[in-house]
Amino acid sequence: MTRTTLLTLTAFICLADQSGWYPHEGGLMKYRVQIRFGEEPDTMPDGWKFGRVSAVATDSSGLVYVFQRGPKADPLVVFDAKGTYVRSWGKGLFGNPHGLRIDRQDHVWITDNGDHQVMEFTNQGTLLRTWGIKGKAGTDDKTFNRPTDIAFASNGDFYVSDGYGNSRIAKFSRAGKYLLAWGKRGTGPGEFNIPHSVAVDSHDTVYVSDRENNRIQIFDKNGKFLRQWTHLGCTQNMFITPKDEMWIITHRNNIENITYDTLAGRIMHIDLATGKILGAMESPGHWITVRDTDIYIGSLTGNVFHWYPGWLQAPAGSTEGLKPNN
Repeated sequence: MTRTTLLTLTAFICLADQSGWYPHEGGLMKYRVQIRFGEEPDTMPDGWKFGRVSAVATDSSGLVYVFQRGPKADPLVVFDAKGTYVRSWGKGLFGNPHGLRIDRQDHVWITDNGDHQVMEFTNQGTLLRTWGIKGKAGTDDKTFNRPTDIAFASNGDFYVSDGYGNSRIAKFSRAGKYLLAWGKRGTGPGEFNIPHSVAVDSHDTVYVSDRENNRIQIFDKNGKFLRQWTHLGCTQNMFITPKDEMWIITHRNNIENITYDTLAGRIMHIDLATGKILGAMESPGHWITVRDTDIYIGSLTGNVFHWYPGWLQAPAGSTEGLKPNN
């Protein structure tokens, strides 16, 4: 090899290394995004706007529920599928909104990691049941310490990831009775460092985002450790569809997540049987929910991102930026 050829090859390698662009794991998912769902067009009461959006969920009719931390709007705001304001509630009820899930009855469940509580509401906002003692952190069968998420088993039992202060998963019966708990702080199987999200598939297998340990741990319905995935980074939130399709919002690792305050995230579609990444695309985000072909992301930037099929076939034109979804 001549000196000239060697220098040319070295320069090419350096340029390639500096390009900074890498393939999307599993291939790029081709979606378009509405970056201010619920605020463009603005149909909320005058003066209302989102603060940090911690979570988002949809009910069986397609209504979109947004759980947010700002003082100008109610904590829980409901929109139709086009982003038009429908109703809201929750002013003064929560210490710090965190998790949001909707069950098969269209009941709305939240985790409040400020007041250490889990609450169940009707979809009109009537409070039905509460678990945890307001303002009291604990680790027994009646208390939580900054709970993060809820997931439902096929028989109506439910799991609470608990959470920031504790390092455990608590299981309750459909009637609301405490059944069992597992986990402690650590890095071994069945140990957690911020169990930030919990999800259950159609076989009642339980998936726990062990966020600060950069892994997802997988258990049977009573907390027996089955396996773990360590290739998906620092997962903020998981969503499993009724067809057992898994979606996550994740980051490369826990340091990036905290440093960037959830900005550098990726949405990933995961094969539930193997953990294989089927597709990915960039998105900030703290929470994910999926309905049919639409993906909704709750972001601590103060946004709800509505992703939908609609990959553009041409570059920007003269009308770009004139419409909300542009």
